[in-house]
Order: sequence, then structure tokens, then C-alpha cells
Amino acid sequence: MFAILNRVLKLIVKTGSLTLIDVDGGRHQYGDGTGTPVTARITDRSVYWKLVVNSNFHLGEAYMDGGFVMEDGSIYDFLELCLSNMERHPAPEWINIPGALRYVTRRLQQFNPKGRSKRNVAHHYDLDGGLYDLFLDRDRQYSCAYFEAPDMSLDAAQLAKKRHLAAKLALKPGQRVLDIGSGWGGLGLYLAKTADVEVVGVTLSEEQYKLSNERAREAGLSDRVDFRLADYRSLKENFDRIVSVGMFEHVGVGHYRTFFNTARRLLADDGVAVVHSIGRSDGPGTTNPWIAKYIFPGGYIPALSEVVPVIERTGLYVTDVEILRLHYAETLRNWRRRFLDNRERAREIYDERFCRMWEFYLAASETAFRYQGMNNFQIQFARNQHALPITRDYMWHEEDRLRSLDSERNRPKSVPAE
Repeated sequence: MFAILNRVLKLIVKTGSLTLIDVDGGRHQYGDGTGTPVTARITDRSVYWKLVVNSNFHLGEAYMDGGFVMEDGSIYDFLELCLSNMERHPAPEWINIPGALRYVTRRLQQFNPKGRSKRNVAHHYDLDGGLYDLFLDRDRQYSCAYFEAPDMSLDAAQLAKKRHLAAKLALKPGQRVLDIGSGWGGLGLYLAKTADVEVVGVTLSEEQYKLSNERAREAGLSDRVDFRLADYRSLKENFDRIVSVGMFEHVGVGHYRTFFNTARRLLADDGVAVVHSIGRSDGPGTTNPWIAKYIFPGGYIPALSEVVPVIERTGLYVTDVEILRLHYAETLRNWRRRFLDNRERAREIYDERFCRMWEFYLAASETAFRYQGMNNFQIQFARNQHALPITRDYMWHEEDRLRSLDSERNRPKSVPAE
């Protein structure tokens, strides 16, 4: 079986320098010898056929279990070398057969009624909170940051993301805003503080619900921010604005019509909404099987072509679309490096296998955004086409205003001389 794996790697890896050490100690070279050398060792013979049959699933599992070990370079270096080559030299078609079979059953995999949605959310977001403090920014923004400049810090880029979304919402004081998938509360608190609006945030995560309400109390915003442990589908109120960041990936393709019908029902007649989601640029597909099992059960990254037609059929108007291409790659690079810097602390919270799983998750996600066509989209939509100005200038003006406000708020306070 190693002969087949060897042949596949020779077809894929044309540039770079990859060495693979087999179970018997044999060294096999791939690429043209350029770049930084990357060396991996296979310690279990069963890994040969697993990688040949379904590398999308078994590579991550083999790395977690010690069947695939890095000797020179990291798992990120290995993935980057292989996937950057695959951009130019696609793998044989038969390698994609498992993905094609998964596509047939994707609606079943993404069937997310209320009870199952809550279990899926708990699998990932109810992990020990200390884990997220190891790699996220201070505000615990667990979604794509917005890098206005290449040298921005992660904290600054996450603040810029909140500012960017606030500008697109065209907020007015006193409005009611619904945040679907409110996370640890950072965006809702920012909107309430910055735009003088009332915010209702809903999450299915017990841990996020508790922490976000603690943060609201500490910030003195409990009278304007109401975080609830609830499914958005159960709400009966009306809102002037709706925002959803990093939650749409958990909806599932069979529930898109429900999501946008619900958004239309909850929106005021002149209401505006913005959905921020990961997207795939190569059309409809399936969730990576390793990600589906270990990281985000029930999740699916949509193509824009799957989402916009549903919005149109619900009678909503798409008023703006923006594609953020490499912003999430840069976000994930920051997360991955922070996690590796704090790896020992992560192992104290969980164990070594978990650390390898989390490292693989961050590395595989980053390379997917750099080399496999993943991106982020922000779709703004409204119940009527008169709800917003007819040019995008209002976004830029509001973003400039908020940037000045944020800069003033974050400026160190001067200490009076004694």
C-alpha cells in the first residue's frame, strides 16, 4: 500500500522539499529540493492505506494518535507544502470519491433541529473556557478578524471587525438589535456601548451565556444588553437590526430557508440585517469529515451560490455583499501561533492528544483559507429596498467616525502630575 501513497505524493509534490520516513525507516524524497525541508514519519503501517483511501479524515486522526509524526517542521509546514502544490498540481480524481459520497448524504449530516443544534454547539463552545483564553484576543472574538493594515495586532483587527459590522448595520440610537449566535458577548457589548442601542443576544452555549451576562454586568450594560440561552427560531419579537457572525456555518444547508424566513419575520419593516460567514469559492460541497467528527459536528461552510437564492426566495432584498479573502488566514495564523506559545498550558487543561487535535484544526483551517479557496462573506439584506442610502458612502463615514471613537476610548489616560 505504501507504493500507492508514494505514487500519489510524487504526483502532487513537485516543488519544495518533503521527506517521508516509512515504518521500516526508509526515506522517500518529494519535490525539487527547494525551500525549507519538511520531514514526517509514519509509525503505523495501517496509516498507509488510510491516507490513500481517505486522507481528508485519516491524516488528522493519525496525527492525533501518533501514527503520523513531524520530525522537521510542523504539521502546518506539511499541510502548506502539500496544499500549495495541489493548487498547481491537483490530486488524482479518485482521491475525491469519499467527498462525493458524503455530498449525497450532506443534508442528513447537517440536519440540525433545536435539540441537536444545542448538542453540536456544546461539543465545541462548552469546552473549558481557559482554552479559549490561550489563543483568542482579549474580547474572545472567535470569528474572522478584519485586517485594515498588514501589521495590525489581533486585538486591533478584531476591533476593526466589530467596527466594520457596526457601520454596515447603519445603527440609530434607541434601536433594538438581535445578535444571533452572540458568543461571549463582545459584539453585542460593543454595539450597545458605541451606538446606544439595545441588544438581545442568543446563544446555545451554556458557557457563553454565563460569561456574556457576567461581562454585561461588569460593564454596567445589563439594562441595554440581554443575553439569552435560546434558539433564534423560538423568538417572537421584532428588531430594527439583526446581525449574525460565525453562526451561519452551524445552520446546515437544509435549514437556510428557515433561517432567512425567521430573519424576515423578526425584522421591522425598515429593518436591516448582516450575516458574516465563512464561505467556499468553488461552489457547494461537503464538510471535511475530520472537522465534522472532532471539531464542528453538524457544521457546513456554504457557497455564496447556495445562500443568495434562498434570500431572494424569502422576499428579502440583498443590499450589499463583501468577500473577505485572506483575512481569516491571517486570523488563524495569529490563533495558531498563540496556541503553540501556550501549548503546555493547554495540555494541563486537557491532554497531549487534545493539543495535537487542536493544533491540526488550526493548521488545517489556515491552509484551507490560503490554498483551498475558503473565504468569508458578509451579506447585508433588508425587508425593503428603501431602508438604506443608495450609495455605500454611509458605511465609510460611519467606520471613520467609529475608528476615531475607538482610538479615543483606547488612548492611555494621562496621569496628573503631583
